[in-house]
Amino acid sequence: MDSKEVSKVQKQAMFFEDFHVGDEASFGRYEVTEAEVLDFARKYDPQAFHVDKEAAKKSLFGALCASGWHTCAMTMRMMVDHMEETGTATLGSPGVDEIRWVKPVYPGDVLSVHMKVTDTRRLKSKPGIGNIKSDYTVLNQKGDVVMTFKSNGFFKTSGEGD
Repeated sequence: MDSKEVSKVQKQAMFFEDFHVGDEASFGRYEVTEAEVLDFARKYDPQAFHVDKEAAKKSLFGALCASGWHTCAMTMRMMVDHMEETGTATLGSPGVDEIRWVKPVYPGDVLSVHMKVTDTRRLKSKPGIGNIKSDYTVLNQKGDVVMTFKSNGFFKTSGEGD
């Protein structure tokens, strides 16, 4: 077993019951690069302000900026890394609501995430699984809010009370 495997084995898992309304966490550090902005946009959102520096200067954004969908993907990466670091017993998500791209994300920005639990409930139809609703805020290095969304996540229960 390598050291990563050992640390995962030693880590205390976080189950559904470990989350409570009002819990908050801040995590992540994602450096946005121009190469990644261009690569993502060329593949998935090839609008001029995402793929052409000169056109972007004349746009509403004033400079090359990341696609909102790219911001979602970068945020997802930080969320998964955080879940792995904390040993969260996640089972995926049925979706997100109310995504808002509040400010553009530019190459050179450093993103982080703030999460607040807003609701928890056990699924009646699937014993052993709980749903956690959370509000997410994505910030840049200046503390500016660049994106917000509401998330639903499925999590394993500890087995107690099932």
